[in-house]
Amino acid sequence: MAERTGCAQALARPGQVRLDGLLGEALEANRRGRLSTFITGPDSPAIAIFDPAHREHNEEGDWYGEHAGKWLAAAAKAAARSDDADLRGRVLAVADHLLQVQAADGYLGTYAPARRFMVPQPPRPESWNGEPALRTWDIWTHAYLLLGLMEVHRCFGQIRHLDGARRIADLCWRVFCEQGLDITSVGNHHGMSATVLLDPAAALYLETGEPRYLELAERILEQANAQPRLALLDRALAGADPSEIATGKAYQLCWNLVGLARLYRATGREDLRRALDLQWQAIRDHHLSLGGGPFGGIGHRSREVFNPAGVFDPEAYIETCSVLAWIQLNRELLAITGDVRHAEEIERSAYNDLLGAQAPNGEDWVYYSFANGRRIHTNYWRCCKSSGAMALEELPAVAWAHDERGVVANLLGPGQARLPLPGGGQALLRQRTGYPFAGSVRIEVEPDAPARFRLRVRVPAWADGATLAVAGGAPAPVAAGAYADIEREWAPGDAVVLELPMRPRVHRRVHRNVQESRAPDGSPVRQQVLHNAWLALSRGPLAYATGLIDGFKPRETVRLPGDDATLRIEELPPAGEGAAPVLRLHCEGRAPLDFEPWYAAGGRRDRCWRLTWLHLAPSPDGRAHDDCGAM
Repeated sequence: MAERTGCAQALARPGQVRLDGLLGEALEANRRGRLSTFITGPDSPAIAIFDPAHREHNEEGDWYGEHAGKWLAAAAKAAARSDDADLRGRVLAVADHLLQVQAADGYLGTYAPARRFMVPQPPRPESWNGEPALRTWDIWTHAYLLLGLMEVHRCFGQIRHLDGARRIADLCWRVFCEQGLDITSVGNHHGMSATVLLDPAAALYLETGEPRYLELAERILEQANAQPRLALLDRALAGADPSEIATGKAYQLCWNLVGLARLYRATGREDLRRALDLQWQAIRDHHLSLGGGPFGGIGHRSREVFNPAGVFDPEAYIETCSVLAWIQLNRELLAITGDVRHAEEIERSAYNDLLGAQAPNGEDWVYYSFANGRRIHTNYWRCCKSSGAMALEELPAVAWAHDERGVVANLLGPGQARLPLPGGGQALLRQRTGYPFAGSVRIEVEPDAPARFRLRVRVPAWADGATLAVAGGAPAPVAAGAYADIEREWAPGDAVVLELPMRPRVHRRVHRNVQESRAPDGSPVRQQVLHNAWLALSRGPLAYATGLIDGFKPRETVRLPGDDATLRIEELPPAGEGAAPVLRLHCEGRAPLDFEPWYAAGGRRDRCWRLTWLHLAPSPDGRAHDDCGAM
């Protein structure tokens, strides 16, 4: 490893952590569903498109090659964590087949020779999103293949898979460093769909220590910054809103930021750290749904871009692909900084917008999720099915970590981890809890032998009034939105009990929209349109939603008190074991409305309706409350 900066947390490896409960069920459904059925071997359609007989004549320009790398990365982790020998065999068979069809120069894409990224293409000036003359996702596909082959190597230790990744990176180094081709010319969104190569290039440098991969990563950033419509680093450092960088495409921008984070780990450059802090904060403050996913698509040509800062619309979109990239960005920042905020955001998006996009069978996924809208399962080739599967497999690694002083519980929920201790030896840690439905979390600590170390337990930001009891002692208050640190001599049988108040919470937003047009001189004109307020509910880490109002209405205007303290919200018993309470909201002049967790609303069935935000009738004084922290 060539890591240049110390990381605050060492995230867990596959097999060190087992998640049970809600997240564990989702992971097992993922392994048995998407990861075991979408690609079963080299003859699966998503792999057959790499065969020379097909690619030599492929003049299309679509993204379908990305599925191979995404599946390799996710399936390798799933096979390693579950000891699934059948899945492991299929991962190795697919990876080896891809190495067999890799060209002598390292090319491993799906395009005919004249369409490959090594061949310069003239730009398409009239394209609003900066596409090259011929549509291409060639670098994008190679970026995912790099990540997939590296993950197969990490999980199973076969050097040939790392060598295959190196051959791809060597080809990219020759094209973009030696030959000087501008990488932004071979990707859309003003180059962002190609500059995502920054992430695997920096990751490969960290893995191998080979200087040319660092040179490649730095060249990619240099070219991304030199592209006027992108100017990735300069705009980030200037405090530009994410919607103002290139086209504001959420998925691509977040993945580029993951690359910046990896490059920071390789170089320690403080300008990269500042850029990451500014962009992360802007996304967190202005561009997340109540369920924690990147939120956008209103007032733009594309449904997958960030809205302008301050714009809120309950019918905006959460693309599952962007949830993956947001989780990965927080994963990198959590490892670098150890800041509890990043674990908080991973958990929020995992329990809501990620689980809310997955069907119980583990095979079907939602492409676009809506805070207010219909759940629609997408089709075979769509990107989000592989992105969702990949995002789920990120969760065990971030759930538990270790550092120079001990172990860290980042995600709450039933499961266990076996982690190394600073002075040698290991500890088994078990969470016994009904979380996220119940607020009592018992963590049992079983070191191999009595040892002194620190246990850090994340206390969620919403958990005001939380208490922690250590080894049977009296409960003591702990701060919300921070780690509770317990450093002591631990012996087998010790435990801590975290009690989290799970009162229903109310979120209010003002509907702000922007209408874009052009002035006579061609300059852009934005007109902000204000509407009445909206209200939503949550409990613990879970966003809540109701269905069609009265069985048929997709929205409802309700009259409620302006003071949250006077709202009447009942907690009804859950429908069954291992379920969340129902929240019953009493409104003026109509029957109460029942809310359940957003991820589970409508039984997670295709075409069911989920309504998170209720439209509020104007208050007598005409005021609208705006909770800017939760969209």
